[in-house]
Amino acid sequence: MIWRSVVGKLWVTILLLVSVVLFILTVLLTQFVERYHDEQAEQQLTKLAQKMVELVEHYDNREEALRISSELVDAYSLNAMFIMDKKEYYSPTPRKNEEPDLPVKVFFKNDSLASVYKKGNKVVKKGDFPVMSNGKEKHNRLLIVGRPFKMENGKTGGVYIYQSLENIAESTNYTKRLIFLSAGIAIILTTIFAFFLSSRITAPLRKMREAASHMARGEFDMKVPMLTHDEIGELAMAFNRMGRQLKNFITALNQEKEQLSGILSSMADGVITFDRRMSILVSNPPAERFLQAWYYEQGMDRNKDKTVPDQLTELFENVVTLEKEQYIEIDIQGRSWVVLMTPLYNQSYVRGAVAVLRDMTEERRLDKLRKDFIANVSHELRTPIAMLQGYSEAIVDDVAGSKEEEKEIVKIIHDESLRMGRLVNELLDLARLEAGQMKLHPVIVSVTEFFERVVRKFYGIAREREIELTLDINTDGTARLDPDRIEQVLTNLIDNALRHTAGSGKVSIRVGSAGQGLKIEVTDNGSGIAEEDLPFVFERFYKADKARTRGKKGGTGLGLAIAKNIVVSHSGTISVHSKLNEGTTFSIFLPLSVEE
Repeated sequence: MIWRSVVGKLWVTILLLVSVVLFILTVLLTQFVERYHDEQAEQQLTKLAQKMVELVEHYDNREEALRISSELVDAYSLNAMFIMDKKEYYSPTPRKNEEPDLPVKVFFKNDSLASVYKKGNKVVKKGDFPVMSNGKEKHNRLLIVGRPFKMENGKTGGVYIYQSLENIAESTNYTKRLIFLSAGIAIILTTIFAFFLSSRITAPLRKMREAASHMARGEFDMKVPMLTHDEIGELAMAFNRMGRQLKNFITALNQEKEQLSGILSSMADGVITFDRRMSILVSNPPAERFLQAWYYEQGMDRNKDKTVPDQLTELFENVVTLEKEQYIEIDIQGRSWVVLMTPLYNQSYVRGAVAVLRDMTEERRLDKLRKDFIANVSHELRTPIAMLQGYSEAIVDDVAGSKEEEKEIVKIIHDESLRMGRLVNELLDLARLEAGQMKLHPVIVSVTEFFERVVRKFYGIAREREIELTLDINTDGTARLDPDRIEQVLTNLIDNALRHTAGSGKVSIRVGSAGQGLKIEVTDNGSGIAEEDLPFVFERFYKADKARTRGKKGGTGLGLAIAKNIVVSHSGTISVHSKLNEGTTFSIFLPLSVEE
């Protein structure tokens, strides 16, 4: 559509404006031309009639005056009639048997010479008059001018000069044709000029439209060429400046967005931003894990259902109502989350809220471990202290009846003191390992010799308990490690395997290469570890035997915790796999070279 284009609108507007102006001007000019030609013809006839009147009035010879007047009329290609003494004289002279082309009767009927002479006025008539020609009446459109005159002899008369209006109309029509032709040429030129002008004016605007379309698609490198130095050129300059500023702003916003996204993604705490309708606007990975756990617990699909936990909904309503931060603790899938929600303001009203979710499971677990540690240490120390106190009181009260009983009591006191010493030393070792204060002293050792020496210590105990103890070494290389600490780890694992394996059982140690390190496996087919206890076997004082019977087997509950810390300090890993009543396998990976 032409009205949807700026070029079309401007083109049609200019064309309509010029057309209206030309139409009005043409109408006025045609009317002016018509009046002008009529007035010019009337003035010409009036002047000629006046000259002929002067000739007749001043010439004594009437024939000479008529001759000169006839010459004047012929010179202007006009027709004339003289009335003298009620006689009619025509110029040019009518041919024989022809009647003059002048409606004399009409004039005498409407304007008599007497009345014209008395008034001293001229007679001007224009219109369609009947004329007798060859005995027939015909109608001619004529312009007639008549003037009265009075000769010196007192006689009166009149002169009438007439001209066909068709001759005047031809001149008028010719002039009109020139006017119409000029108007047509003007409209054509205006059309071409208007189209050219509108196209030239709107060319930068079209460029701006294209650039704006590219900018709407995010392409801010488009520039509008500055073709002129007028207002449109200044507009193009301002448009290019706006594009650069928008690009800078968008770049800054993207950088801020990426920075915010990076901050949110790297946060350990979950962050969820809600709008006024509690729709999620922004969330980071920890928050997504929280929501995914809740959806899994509720049996819903995260992609289909956009609801949030009821506790968060209630917390959000409290935040919006009270306009202050609120917090709540939620337990989902065995993990404890603390949610702190703060209102977001938009000038004068709350437009949403931001919730910070912190996973407090580890803190709760550590707090529980701390309490359990105090309870376990108290329990481990209470029994030997009670025994020391009881047997020492027996010695003081001289309860022992013989030297053998007294020696037995002293031996018990000695064993319990050694046990307390081992417990305290293991606690100190564990504390130093966890604090990183225990230094390693790595040396290069032969893998075969080292493991054979460690396992050799347990052959006697295995034979006594009728347990098959085997060592399988699949590497002949060397390793750089702290032999004392690794021996402490292996001693703990092998001793635990022997203690939890019944007679006729089997304990095997396998050593092999694994990439850039050693893989060590200590396997038994003993009582095994329950599945619910596996995640906690490396915790301090964790009791897989709920009856606390490990004291009878000589354990303190710190050996595996110490073993794990020693392996980790060697940049290695330790893991356990077990099935209840089927056996247990402890797997260790140690790099071949350990830094001090």
